[in-house]
Amino acid sequence: MTLVGALIALAVLLAATVALGVFLNWSQSRPRRDIAHEVVEPHRLGADALGETATLLQFSTEMCARCPGVHRTLSTIADDHTGVRHLDVDLTHRPDIAKHFHVLQTPTTLVLDRHGVVQTRLGGVPSREVLELELKRLTAENVNV
Repeated sequence: MTLVGALIALAVLLAATVALGVFLNWSQSRPRRDIAHEVVEPHRLGADALGETATLLQFSTEMCARCPGVHRTLSTIADDHTGVRHLDVDLTHRPDIAKHFHVLQTPTTLVLDRHGVVQTRLGGVPSREVLELELKRLTAENVNV
């Protein structure tokens, strides 16, 4: 193999790695709505109730470096919207919950409607704009009901 051939192979490998990284980052931060809609019981999560309009359910672990920042963002969003509640569930000692909700990374955020039905799932650090749009969608659906 010549030096030129090796450089071309290296460039192709690098381009494929970057493309895969960009795709994985894009797909993880994208909201998913094609999920099995189940009703989340707040007592199972250690909470007394869900939000009157919506609930931002965050799954974290003790070792998650990005979770505290997501916690602040979700708390701020919940405080800015009447009837929206933020719940943060630490999965470090609750593998049963992680398994039930198929949480493979933290943070993972679920947006629940007022009945506790999972409407949206976001892996990784969620965008504030995406969360705001999801809450607007749920608020509009509540008005139309």
